[in-house]
Amino acid sequence: MTTARTIVPSSNFDAGLAFFTGELGFQLDQISPADDPSTALLSGFGASLRLDRSAVGSVALEVLTDDEALIGASKTGPNGNTVSFRRLTRSYEMPELVPSFTVSRGDAADANPGRAGMQYRDLVPDRFGGRVIASHISVPGSGPVPDYVHHHDIKFQIIFCRRGAATLVYEDQGEPFRFEAGDCVVQPPGIRHRVLESFDDLEVVEIGSPAMHDTNVDHSMELPTSELRPKRDFGGQRFVWHRASEAQWTPWLGDGFEVSDTGIGEATNGVGNVRTIRPMQGSGGDALLPITTHDDEFVLWFVLDGSVTLERAGESIALAESDSVTIPAGDPHGLTNCSDNLRLLEVRIH
Repeated sequence: MTTARTIVPSSNFDAGLAFFTGELGFQLDQISPADDPSTALLSGFGASLRLDRSAVGSVALEVLTDDEALIGASKTGPNGNTVSFRRLTRSYEMPELVPSFTVSRGDAADANPGRAGMQYRDLVPDRFGGRVIASHISVPGSGPVPDYVHHHDIKFQIIFCRRGAATLVYEDQGEPFRFEAGDCVVQPPGIRHRVLESFDDLEVVEIGSPAMHDTNVDHSMELPTSELRPKRDFGGQRFVWHRASEAQWTPWLGDGFEVSDTGIGEATNGVGNVRTIRPMQGSGGDALLPITTHDDEFVLWFVLDGSVTLERAGESIALAESDSVTIPAGDPHGLTNCSDNLRLLEVRIH
């Protein structure tokens, strides 16, 4: 058997032992030597400690608990050793919304290495005050992805496949499947998932709220799971895999546009939605979105293909492939000069 424990310096051994056993409630498991104790093994709160008179320095222990009387408390003992208590089940914190108008150019060389070997381009650097994170993620080449079974503490998260493909697997959603260009998934809070492989220089757009959220590794679950529960509730939301090959197109706002809805709005109970917009066949440059506004928390347009001009505050802003823009609530905007091959990804958080 192999195990681990934390060495806790305690030059004043008796005071340290009294602090951990008497004040904090740790259990004494072993003490040595009997005639002049200098080390003790303690256990409690799922931790194993070795109190050591000869060790130097100090340690900081964090205890996770659901005891409301302890949450937020902090105690300092001999040698400066500290013990703090925080909530066992940590939920995300939603910062105050600070909307902004942001244009991100696709030719900007600002991608950063992220988790599991992925390259991340931040589409909204100010993150709406920490409310939203939006990333253009790429995985060069093809092959296995060094990912692991994990889940997120989050309000809203979607992944849209811009180019290439990947093999994904989700808790209670069946066997691994091929996620292809134009497909979109919503990842409900807490659903375990994993990226197994990527193909042909995978590119995805990922949106999450809030920006700061935990990614939790699950070492015990193996995917795929034995159960198939496509309508399972995860934190008030359902998993959706929208397939581009099955997209239905309907007329959209303005003249000459049509839209394909992913069904994510319904699956998230109205938290957010994802749609793809394009000119109707043959309309091309005649497609026009007159000046309008919205009242949503967050709206992002990402140019998947083609080009378009955003009209805003008397300014014409040309947008090309891989460019994106966020439009704050109440901000007048419109679209002109659409190329025939324009495809525009729209993500809204309500």
